[in-house]
Amino acid sequence: MKSIDTLLTEILDSYEKVGGINLDGVNQFPNREAVIRLLKDLQALVFPGFLTAEILDSANLRHLTGERIHRIVASLTQETKKALLYVCDASCVNTNTCLHLAQNTSLALIEEIPEIRRKINLDAKAAMEGDPAAKSVEEVILSYPGLEAILVHRIAHFLCENGVPIIPRIMSEYIHGKTGIDIHPGAKIGESFFIDHGTGLVIGETTIIGNNVKLYQGVTLGALSVKKEMADKKRHPTIEDRVTVYPGATILGGDTVIGADSVIGGNVWVTKSVPPNSTVRYFQNGDTNSQKTRL
Repeated sequence: MKSIDTLLTEILDSYEKVGGINLDGVNQFPNREAVIRLLKDLQALVFPGFLTAEILDSANLRHLTGERIHRIVASLTQETKKALLYVCDASCVNTNTCLHLAQNTSLALIEEIPEIRRKINLDAKAAMEGDPAAKSVEEVILSYPGLEAILVHRIAHFLCENGVPIIPRIMSEYIHGKTGIDIHPGAKIGESFFIDHGTGLVIGETTIIGNNVKLYQGVTLGALSVKKEMADKKRHPTIEDRVTVYPGATILGGDTVIGADSVIGGNVWVTKSVPPNSTVRYFQNGDTNSQKTRL
């Protein structure tokens, strides 16, 4: 039986040979636990008093909110700086440049919080109005995984759009693991978005979703090709306003557009565009197995 010291040496040797170690220093990678802690603070900033055990009242609201903002800015600045340094060429940037960019982005996110709150409250109202089982907007905020996934997406998408690497993916994959809803932070999603149930739902990186769209569990908005050379091209579909997509439907391709006011039935396979005001009930890829009817 090997001694603990021998085992320790072998493990340390594997760190050096194989990699996969996040050492403190210039090339340090963002810390997953720190990003998740930061995300929870951001969620609590958007919905104060709903998602944490702290007791808020009119006397302490300003103080506790101020504390939370300072904590978010400090943590996000630190983790964003790590991410920027990790992906940037040291010859074109330096620590001070990355720190300045990280600070500006962190403050920009705080400035965006009122707009994120406006949008997520529209999403909560869409869930309330679209689900007969929902009794109140507050119930939706407290208990609907779809709304939580949308909130995290709106935060992660803002960071993604503002050039923050790595951290948006950590956020999106954390909530994916928690809810079963996989939304890439690059996806563009309009207002009053409702995910019903949501488990197994996938929304790809270059997806565009309009306003007042409703998606059910098991829906895939994916790519026809997953080749690496397609990375910078639109690979995922566009879903226009007021579309409903029922459970298990698969819609693929960057050129595929689901026209406004359409309904995509459960378990269908769509790889071609659908005109506005259509219902797709069966397999639809442009051949004779398709069925589309005007509403």
